[in-house]
Amino acid sequence: MAEKPTLTSTSGAPSPTNRTSQTAGGRGPVLMQDHHLLEKLAHQNRERIPERVVHAKGWGLQGTFTVTHDITRYTCANLFSQIGKTTEVLSRWSTVAGERGAADAERDVRGFALKFYTDDGNWDMVGNNTPVFFVRDAFKFPDFIRTQKRHPKTNMRSPEAMFDFWASQPESIHQVTILMSDRGIPRSPAHMNGYGSHTFSMWNAAGERHWVKFHFHTRQGHEWLSDAKAAEIIGQTRESYQEELWNMVTEGRFPKWTMFIQVMTEEQALKTPFNPFDLTKVWPHADYPLIEVGELEMHTIPENYFQMVENAAYNVNNVVPGIGFSPDKMLQARIFSYADAHRYRLGTHYEALPANAPRNGRVNHYHKDGAMRFFTNDFGNPDAYYEPNQYDGPVADESVQEPPMRIDPEAVAARFDQVEDDIDYIQPRALYADVLNDEERDRLHRNMAGGMAPCTDGVKERWLAVLKKVHPEYEAGVRRALETGEHGDPSLPVTDDTPIRAAE
Repeated sequence: MAEKPTLTSTSGAPSPTNRTSQTAGGRGPVLMQDHHLLEKLAHQNRERIPERVVHAKGWGLQGTFTVTHDITRYTCANLFSQIGKTTEVLSRWSTVAGERGAADAERDVRGFALKFYTDDGNWDMVGNNTPVFFVRDAFKFPDFIRTQKRHPKTNMRSPEAMFDFWASQPESIHQVTILMSDRGIPRSPAHMNGYGSHTFSMWNAAGERHWVKFHFHTRQGHEWLSDAKAAEIIGQTRESYQEELWNMVTEGRFPKWTMFIQVMTEEQALKTPFNPFDLTKVWPHADYPLIEVGELEMHTIPENYFQMVENAAYNVNNVVPGIGFSPDKMLQARIFSYADAHRYRLGTHYEALPANAPRNGRVNHYHKDGAMRFFTNDFGNPDAYYEPNQYDGPVADESVQEPPMRIDPEAVAARFDQVEDDIDYIQPRALYADVLNDEERDRLHRNMAGGMAPCTDGVKERWLAVLKKVHPEYEAGVRRALETGEHGDPSLPVTDDTPIRAAE
């Protein structure tokens, strides 16, 4: 039998015991000099860190991304440089509204975040399992999130706040329709798509820019849970997603996704009937078809969940040469807010933690000191702690400079007016009338009626007025379900083990 390692304090000194306190005799009080006890208690008080303001409940795996198709005509990003090239990836999926102890199978949007450890640093694809979002202006994002959290007096979730806010933000109807449809409760992260949602950009070796949307399509097939089935699962376990991912990996059924991009030229963006940088809109696939890029396979359970998943800090501002941003207003705001949230939650040097540290071995910067500077950041050159300097400190590489971004030539510094227009109803109208079938629409009516049933009549009528602008049958179906009390999905009783299977 191998010799067991010696237990030590955090300072490295051997510990005499890890079982009993040092006392003044058998019946005497504990001694203050028992620093091993004090250290153990003090550390326990600090084991928990602030949970994420949103996306607090999450699940993650490690894996790889492999390029299967050539897209170098659109991007010079090194991770896409050749077919067969592989890149390590850390994933995290999450619910949006619930706390860390929330149930996995709740009706909610799911976060879909990927950290690619590329040769040129980390690229973070931070998105959701839906291609759109509730709002398009970050000024309203804190207000929206407050409606999803607990009421300050009742300390309970407030459907009144949710639908009151949505009724005042007509562009939210696209996302709310998806949320209240079958797609609102995926069976597991492995059975849902992921989307960058925002419009990003790519540029190639010639400096030509294209606007892009990122898509990750599940290879496991889409499976969704009815409200009744989700309630049954939650009654048995609150960790159904974690359990399913664990079982899939340990049994060798590694979850996979196919990565696609949609591409739009700068000239096309000037002619679209909708704002291509509006987060509440999708790009029609008929006009901007999916272009296959590669395969994502998540095959490894992290050895320590806290270290690799809870400490994971995904930043939309983590881009690499060849991938950039766009005039998307929500995206521009997230570039600040995500990094700021991580500094608050994890500390100044959060990107030096194992989950976030780049794997390319080329980290050289002039950030200094601060709380928890647990690494040497003089990079072997203590004199080069400012820039410019004569001590051969790190210098910028002008060759990776992003090409100039074209913006609307009529752009002026102004507030982004929230003007209601039929453009906000066209895409949800197509989703309702052309994509969903009769059974799916019926379940949508019932799910939405169940969600808004506790609301006051004033909020109900305001939201029903929004639905009517999408489609008269949409409003009529939800109103009928409210009046009859027909909530939930009658076609799938609680005892049914088969989740809803939706077309891709």
